[in-house]
Amino acid sequence: MSQPADLVINARWIIPVEPANVTLEHHAVAIRGGTIIDLLPQDLARTHYRANRTVSLPDHVLIPGLVNLHGHSPMALMRGIADDLPLMRWLQEAIWPAEGKYVSSTFVREGTLLAIAEMLRGGITTCNEMYFHPDAAAEAFDLLGMRAVIGLTTLEFPTPYACDADDYLRKGLAARDAWNGHPLIDFALAPHAPYTVGDITFARIATLAAELDIPIHMHIHETAQEIADSLAQYGKRPLARLAGLDLLGDNFIGVHAVHLDDSDIELLQRHRCSIAHCPTSNMKLASGIAPVARLLAAEIRTGLGTDGAASNNRLDLFQEIRHASLLAKVSTFDATAVPAHTALRMATLNGAQALGLGDRIGSIETGKAADLCAIALDTFATRPCFNPASHLVHVTGREHVSHVWVAGEIRVDKGNTVLQLNDTELLGFAALWQTRLSN
Repeated sequence: MSQPADLVINARWIIPVEPANVTLEHHAVAIRGGTIIDLLPQDLARTHYRANRTVSLPDHVLIPGLVNLHGHSPMALMRGIADDLPLMRWLQEAIWPAEGKYVSSTFVREGTLLAIAEMLRGGITTCNEMYFHPDAAAEAFDLLGMRAVIGLTTLEFPTPYACDADDYLRKGLAARDAWNGHPLIDFALAPHAPYTVGDITFARIATLAAELDIPIHMHIHETAQEIADSLAQYGKRPLARLAGLDLLGDNFIGVHAVHLDDSDIELLQRHRCSIAHCPTSNMKLASGIAPVARLLAAEIRTGLGTDGAASNNRLDLFQEIRHASLLAKVSTFDATAVPAHTALRMATLNGAQALGLGDRIGSIETGKAADLCAIALDTFATRPCFNPASHLVHVTGREHVSHVWVAGEIRVDKGNTVLQLNDTELLGFAALWQTRLSN
């Protein structure tokens, strides 16, 4: 006897990510209550399930929704305001002054809404977020129905959001309490970086992370100058300093990790840390090339992030997938480094596991949430297709995304976003803030 299903998706190819290196042909995904209940051949799906709705994707690849392991969503409103600068000049001369003048809960909410629409349209269903006013960010993710882990950003110096580290944490934890239990929204502790946070605050963050069982998400080893400054001030490299403060563990997500020596990699490996690799941002700010092939060889979980639109300038994980693969190859002179299936795993399951969400998202498996992305291979620019995984890394882009589901709810349908806000409203936010930031 057939079973009921809310939705059955038939696809030409399905790359489930887990098990690894597998591409299924002419399979279907059955969904009920926002959860995947089966992955099976299409002919069996027709007899096993009575679907309220069936979606046919005859020239498409279906993959898990992409996981953006590091973003600053409100900075979509700062896209292009500070190009062609190295990191510290970019921060000190452009970004921090603009934030000091304009950042507010409205800025965060409207910038995040703009970013969410861009990310969903590009197949991103989860974002690991780091910025001010986490409550306003949560409102935006809730409104547009995207999954998020929202960082409770912490600094030692004042901003319009908070006056000191204790104030950042107090306000952040209040936002977490207000949104606790939301099906799509989780939280992380997000100390900005070793050069903006002191030892006393780090010790408190380590204690809170253990008590609350949530990730720690922070920038680390992004530039050579950061390493030199840490050695001069503390007599230790940043990761060694953090290890001494008990911050490193399997809940630690280090962002960038460009400048690593053998001792750094050993620490990351021993403490089972995760890394958010942001190749485009690292290139644009001339920070360097992260040693991703070495991280993967050491079995250090490595996911992919876009960083913010002010340093990328796209929230496009397909671009990050391609750049991650190509940079790994050219930097090691090894054409076998980061093959296609590995790059796709970095953009999906690796990121989910880093966030502690690997049991919920990141692969197409029974019992997981139906966070899914379909990519159309139906144009002359995508034909012929001998290897769908290779095509996703080296041929397609976010413009080929046709459908996106979050927890079984359609967010992009045949290339059109299905959101609570329309394009005119989103463009209005962009125009308003462009005028303000131009003055």
